[in-house]
Amino acid sequence: MAIRVRPGAGRTAVGGEHDGALVVRVSARAVDGKATEAALAAVADAFGVRRSAVTLVTGATSRTKVVEVDGGTDTALRALVGT
Repeated sequence: MAIRVRPGAGRTAVGGEHDGALVVRVSARAVDGKATEAALAAVADAFGVRRSAVTLVTGATSRTKVVEVDGGTDTALRALVGT
């Protein structure tokens, strides 16, 4: 699935949609991959899976990333996107 990372947020939150991607807000800054790691951890928490179940497929240096969530359900995704 596609995620859109918004670094430097006041608090970490997962939810909403931006151009078809799940929005992930993280408080970490986009420096040395910290925002990416925080986003992957937030996605794992939102889907109720371990961090190791979330894999970055593409977009290591981009705000829009593609991730794979092992054990994530379409129902959970729809609830997070808000549809």
